[in-house]
Parts: sequence; C-alpha cells; structure tokens
Amino acid sequence: MSNVILFGGHGKVALLATRILTERGHRVTSVIRNPDQQDEVRAHGGDPKVADVQEQSLTDFADLVRGHDAVVWSAGAGGGSADRTWAIDRDAAVLSVQGAAQAGVDRYVMVSWAGSQLDHGVPQDQDFFAYAQSKMIADAVLRDSDLQWTVVAPSTLTDDEPTGSVDWDGSSSQVPRGDVAHVVADVLEDPSTAGRTIRFNEGSAPIADFLRA
Repeated sequence: MSNVILFGGHGKVALLATRILTERGHRVTSVIRNPDQQDEVRAHGGDPKVADVQEQSLTDFADLVRGHDAVVWSAGAGGGSADRTWAIDRDAAVLSVQGAAQAGVDRYVMVSWAGSQLDHGVPQDQDFFAYAQSKMIADAVLRDSDLQWTVVAPSTLTDDEPTGSVDWDGSSSQVPRGDVAHVVADVLEDPSTAGRTIRFNEGSAPIADFLRA
C-alpha cells in the first residue's frame, strides 16, 4: 500500500484512476478546487483535499505532497482560456514538480499528451498552442529533475469503454479514458517505468505487456 496524492482529482481520468488504485489497496488524496466535488471523490475511494492549484506557491506544493509516496499530476485547464492554461498546465505543473523535489517525494507521474514534444507543430496563432506548449514545457522540467518520473502521454481521450489494451503504432489517434487510468495505476506500481515517456493510443497490446515492451 502506498499513499498517493493526485492533483486534478475530479477529472474523469483521475476519478477512474482513484477507483483502480484504492481497489488495489492504495490510499489516494485527491486535490480538488471545488468543495462541492468532495462527495464524488469519496464515492471513488479518494480522500478529498480542497486546494486551488493556481493559488499554490512552491512552498504550498511542497507542504501538500510531503509525506506521500508518489505524486500524480492530472490537473488541467480543460480547454479554458489561454491564461488559465498557462497557469495550470505549465506554471502550476512545474511548481508541483519543484515542490515534490523540495519535499523529498521522489515518485512522480505526469499525465500529459502524446504530442508534448519540442516539435509539437501547433501554430502559435491557434488556441491549442497554449496547451501544447505548456505540456511540452512541464514534461521537459520533469525529465530534467532528479525525481523518479514517468510521463503518461495518451492521444485524444474518449469516453468509450476501456479495452485493457493500448499501442503506439499509428493505427489510431485516440484512447479511452479508462485505459489511461489503468496505465496511470500500473506505472505507479512499476518502478521500472521510471525515466520513461509512455505515448500510446488504443490498440491490441494488453497494458501490462505494452509497459514491459
């Protein structure tokens, strides 16, 4: 059993991951902004912690994560304004990485996006640029840290039924949120995934086999 702190705890992937992790015997502290979401977090097995990631300083993040065994970052602006995207997907994510390092919490799993690369190719005049750029920067900061990091980088998310199988063969450009949650839970339990960026779509490889490949 491990104590996991999960940021963005009311997101769809986060709630599904919380259920999987708690059913496996882990304790999940779910950080949420809206106190009205506490009951739904509890219904999925998590312990809600109300804190707005946009308002947290580096010291605040260190205090929040201290004493946990692992951090999962699944927070995001969710297609809000560019300013909010920069504030959450870039600035708050980076501060959480620095806070984990300051607090001595070595294991960190970042839920990112398959296109989060230096050459993501999104034009600067498009609304999606802030998201693509933010994810690329946050992932780069995490990789440059001394943490035991894993970047979980799915393609476009869907609400389709999970299959338990994924791939990265270019045959698809989407993946069910339930399968992403399964990947998050599995990498947290598998220290050998540290130091890896795992990009994936829906596919035919069982998740456990895909992670071992």
